[in-house]
Amino acid sequence: MKGYWIALYKKIESMDNLKSYAAKVTPIIKSFGGKPLVRGGKHLILEGDNFPRTVVWEFPSYEKALECHNSKEYQDGWAIAKGTTERNLQIVEGT
Repeated sequence: MKGYWIALYKKIESMDNLKSYAAKVTPIIKSFGGKPLVRGGKHLILEGDNFPRTVVWEFPSYEKALECHNSKEYQDGWAIAKGTTERNLQIVEGT
């Protein structure tokens, strides 16, 4: 079963930090087999809360998605944006 990161960004205080984070972690995520499916873009809120940014990554497995998130390399990258970004991040097993 594939694994997915689903990130709903609630607040972004520094786009510069977010861009630096993305530049650093994109190759790290890809090294774990991650494939970007959604990275921002046009959106329409039909129900519920508005999130200014949504990101979805697909991984070869749920375990690889967890391994990537828990890696020192990814956590070091997330530290760049963590203080200025608030998000909901879920790792979900899919089909």
